[in-house]
Amino acid sequence: MSSVSSSKHLDKRVPALRFPEFEGEWETIKLSDFVDRVTRKNTNNQTNLPLTISSKDGLVDQITYFSKTVASKDMSGYYLLLNGEFAYNKSYSVGYDFGSIKRLDRYPMGALSTLYICFALKKFDSDFIKVYFDSLKWYREIYMIAAEGARNHGLLNVSTEDFFETLHTLPMNIAEQQKIAAFFTLLEKRITKQRELVEDLKLYKRGVLSAIFDRKIRFKDKNGNQFPEWEKCTIGSIFSERCEHSNGNEDLLAVTINAGIIKRDEIELKDNSSDDKFNYKRVHVNDIAYNTMRMWQGASGVSSYEGIVSPAYTVIYANNINNIDVRFWGYYFKTYKLICEFQRSSQGLTSDTWNLKYPQLAKIEIYLPCFAEQTVISDFLEKLEYQMQNEEKQLKNLLTQKKVLLSKMFI
Repeated sequence: MSSVSSSKHLDKRVPALRFPEFEGEWETIKLSDFVDRVTRKNTNNQTNLPLTISSKDGLVDQITYFSKTVASKDMSGYYLLLNGEFAYNKSYSVGYDFGSIKRLDRYPMGALSTLYICFALKKFDSDFIKVYFDSLKWYREIYMIAAEGARNHGLLNVSTEDFFETLHTLPMNIAEQQKIAAFFTLLEKRITKQRELVEDLKLYKRGVLSAIFDRKIRFKDKNGNQFPEWEKCTIGSIFSERCEHSNGNEDLLAVTINAGIIKRDEIELKDNSSDDKFNYKRVHVNDIAYNTMRMWQGASGVSSYEGIVSPAYTVIYANNINNIDVRFWGYYFKTYKLICEFQRSSQGLTSDTWNLKYPQLAKIEIYLPCFAEQTVISDFLEKLEYQMQNEEKQLKNLLTQKKVLLSKMFI
């Protein structure tokens, strides 16, 4: 990527970060000065592809985004948007308080509801304008014209006329526009590659977990010898239920689907816990806790903490910790096959939800490897988990970098 430098200018029409070869102020112009409104209709149903705007993914077809079509069967009254044209979604979402402006890149054309405002460029570099709208610097203008509190079913009250009168501060030098666009294109490609790597690792993890616990992948000891066959047993022969209750002074823990067991004050969620916690259940280090009603979703984990959990959870502990690698069980409880067994075992116990309590859990039959193979499997999966966390952290850093650069390289 090309280098950028901090601007020495204090004028508001110069970005904080700028490529060093460019000078001079940017100009403030109306949107209508560089775009034309698109009002062409899909009169003859030239396209049968209904579009929607995702703040994250841009203009996408409704089937991909919603897994169904929410458009009218007859889309002749919809706008016909062509590749390279833009649309403004006045619907706000998390992180996008004043909606999104996206360019149609994925398809040659598509049909878009007349609730959207569509337009095409009549000058400027299209890739640059696309990135500019991603910067959200235009929000201040929408803020000025959106009626206070006038939001109807998630839609901002922004008139088409006012929208095209909004002001935008941009470089007039086409070379500067192109260089900024090329810079962010490279950054976006890097982000895409990193996101694909993270998704590939997640897919690999799911596959390898399934293969390991279906005994299709077997491990050997350090001498190259095959470990013994897994033995059939019940979960109740390995784990017992912990029935200790709180003394009122312990840390409150939460059991999550993705992060396992964490301290409750580490997550930003509404605290629905009772003031009287003496009926809450004690959790010790290496205990396994799971959500009795959501176990089939994977809401379980091995505890690294001493603390308490809500009575809605079940807490179990190994009968012989010397023969059990609890890390192994943390992974085992997340496997699709075992979750399906949890679901089958809990089905019908209540009228409106699954409810897998310890007596049902204890009866479930599983196959258990020897302690040495449990440890080898746990070590392997921990390394994979560590790699995934590192790649996810790198993706998060790239996204943060892009957000900061968008903020500083536009006005």
